[in-house]
Parts: sequence; C-alpha cells; structure tokens
Amino acid sequence: MSSILFEIRDQVAFITLNRPDKLNSFNREMALLLQARLDECASLHEVRAIYLTGAGKAFCAGQDLVEVTDANGPGLSKVLIEQYNPIVTRIRNLPKPVVAAVNGVAAGAGANLALCCDMVLATKSASFIQAFSKIGLVPDTGGTWFLPRLVGWQKAAGIAFLGDKIPAEAAERMGMVYAVYPDDEFAGASRALTAVLAEMPTRALALTKHALNYSATNTLEAQLLLEDELQQKAAQTKDYSEGVNAFLNKRAPKFTGQ
Repeated sequence: MSSILFEIRDQVAFITLNRPDKLNSFNREMALLLQARLDECASLHEVRAIYLTGAGKAFCAGQDLVEVTDANGPGLSKVLIEQYNPIVTRIRNLPKPVVAAVNGVAAGAGANLALCCDMVLATKSASFIQAFSKIGLVPDTGGTWFLPRLVGWQKAAGIAFLGDKIPAEAAERMGMVYAVYPDDEFAGASRALTAVLAEMPTRALALTKHALNYSATNTLEAQLLLEDELQQKAAQTKDYSEGVNAFLNKRAPKFTGQ
C-alpha cells in the first residue's frame, strides 16, 4: 500500500497521508511521494483544488524519529532540505487552493504542514502540537514563519517553547484554523468547502495566493503595485468575463478556471 493515496474527483485532488499505524509520520518515501503528487496537481488543468488529509485517527505526527536517528539514515539537514522545505514551497507556490483537512493530531512537522496550507479545517477532536521543544529541537517546516503571522508573537513563542497540545477550537480562536466541525460532520463539511473552491475562478485564487505570499514582506507601496499588476492579469481571464456577465444578467456564474 502506498504511503500517499491520490484520487481526482470532481476537480478536487484528494491527497491522503497513509501510514496510519505510524500516525502518518513522515519517512523519506512519503515526503518524496507527496512532492510528486503536488507537482502533478500543479500541472493538471482538471485539478482546481487540493484536499490534504491523513488516514486513520491522525493527520500527521511529524517526522518518523526511527528514520532520522538511524546512523545510516538521511540526517536532519537532508530531511529538511530535501523533504520538508520542498513540500512547503510547493504548497505555497501551487497556483490552486490547498486545504488541510486535519482529522486528528497534527504534531511537529505535521502541524506546520497544515499551517502552510491556504486553509486549515479541523475536526473538533483534532489538536496541534509544536512538539519540537520536547526533544530539544527547533520548529521547522516553516513553523517559525507561519505561527507568528497566524497567532502573533506572544502566542507563537508560548506555543513553540512549551509544546502544549492546542485543541482545535482553541486553535480556531487563535487564528490557526479557519473552521472546526463536529467529528461526525467533518468529512462531509470539509469536502463540501473544498468543492466550492474547485468551482471558483481558479486563476483569480492563484493570483490572490501570490499576493498573500508577498504581503508578509512587502511594504504597503510595493503591495499596492503588486495588486495592480495581478488585477490586470485577473481582468484578462475568461472567468472574469464570465463573472461580470453573470452579475449583469443576475445569474450564477459558471467558472472554468481559465
């Protein structure tokens, strides 16, 4: 059985981390397979949104420590440079919305994998843990970049230093999570929201994602210029024409992602 399950259905690519007996912790094979599937999602026109989740009772417990502590294994630096960092950059540069459907515990690199996605949805029983300090490490997989921007400096420092378990509803209040659903409603509700994204103007969403990426480091003046540049590109798409036409004719738009 593959460590990454992949299916395209109704314009959504469903990617499932599939090592449930290890709480979907990453080994090298799974990390490289995820990179390949993200590349596939970027290249396929029929994919207009990505739904990333975990098999079994966990989203992802982070790095498989058996692999990383093996004397003949890849070592921490190689794991970050060749496995996690490319996953983060692929997700942030992928010109389509990526939804993290956190169905259980998201710990260590698994927590930060969720946070680097465009939207995080969580089941009520899910939790987020910056587990690094518990074993004498530093948050990676973009955690030190995403956390302060999502929750503020003080909360980010406390979460990173203490490594406390943050329940999903608390994570939502802090701004780490977009929405939390009851466990028995989670699969249907999270997939329905992703389906809505897949029917929206995909190129406009990609340009919005690009603007959000740059907003963290741009000055206001630079961001205003970027918005102008991206708006001109959006205005040349077929979906823009369709959206305006639908609005003027008082009907629902039918976007194609072009």
